[in-house]
Amino acid sequence: MNLLEQIKEKASKNIKTIVLPEGTEERTVQAIKGIVGGKLANPILLGDESAIKALASKIGADISGAQIINPGKAAFFDDFVQAFYEMRKSKGLTLDQAKASMLDPLFFASMMVKMDKADGEVAGAENTTGNVLRPALQIIKTAPGISAVSGAFIMIVPNCKYGDEGIFVFADCAVTIVPTAQQMAEFAKASVGTAVDLCGMKDPKVGMLSFSTKGSAAHELVDKVVQATAIAKEKFPELKVDGEFQLDAAIVPSVGASKAPGSPVAGDCNVLIFPDIQSGNIGYKLVQRTSGAEALGPILQGIAKPVNDLSRGCSVQDVINVVAMTAVRA
Repeated sequence: MNLLEQIKEKASKNIKTIVLPEGTEERTVQAIKGIVGGKLANPILLGDESAIKALASKIGADISGAQIINPGKAAFFDDFVQAFYEMRKSKGLTLDQAKASMLDPLFFASMMVKMDKADGEVAGAENTTGNVLRPALQIIKTAPGISAVSGAFIMIVPNCKYGDEGIFVFADCAVTIVPTAQQMAEFAKASVGTAVDLCGMKDPKVGMLSFSTKGSAAHELVDKVVQATAIAKEKFPELKVDGEFQLDAAIVPSVGASKAPGSPVAGDCNVLIFPDIQSGNIGYKLVQRTSGAEALGPILQGIAKPVNDLSRGCSVQDVINVVAMTAVRA
């Protein structure tokens, strides 16, 4: 059983409710059959019921297993408006503005998760990452001890002897462009959670990546990774983490032993934290395209409850897979 099948099996054993705010987006509607048929989640589509059913009929999609909620007609709409107003009035939000926000399916979906009307949210097939994240951060907020959101990819590399039998978690590859040392340390903590929850890793080992290994180069960019490693060790003592490492020192045992003797994780890392989004994004795509690796993600990390962002170029299967991962994180 491959990793994705394992994730789906986990989801089916404890079925969660996942809200899909893009209720009239074709791939999202088409995905309902796979979500329901695979017993991956109880899906909720947001939008006008007649419009959603008309689209489903037009494209031949079976949405019989989905609940449809029109935000403006929901029984708890006024409660959501009042709750959002109370959250944001200190920042100048008016009651009318709160009402307008709750008519936006993305804001309504985040409030559903916040108020336990849903266990998680999946969006992004027709919205930017910023549009998905904005309401989530205003309403659900970040997890305790976490100040920034990161986007991780699970990399499944065929015929690879490194990592966790070819499986790695890469972060941040999608959200925070230039993280601080503090944020890099937080990404390490969040990524270990992803490694355990979704990959089933029993022994996650974190490598904080740089172009230097243990002082082999001197530069302010190296200093940030050194600082991030120190913060991670102090703030999250339960983690197995070390750095700064060049990539080969992080994952190749012989190189790790040579360049970082005495390190508890060098040469054996399966969770890789990149120093910025440029290197992370380039890194995951390079591995994906040159090795035939499967890249699952981005998986949004650091939000207090599960919210995941789809690529606007996603397939129907991508929607199904991300719903399954969101359900498992829930």
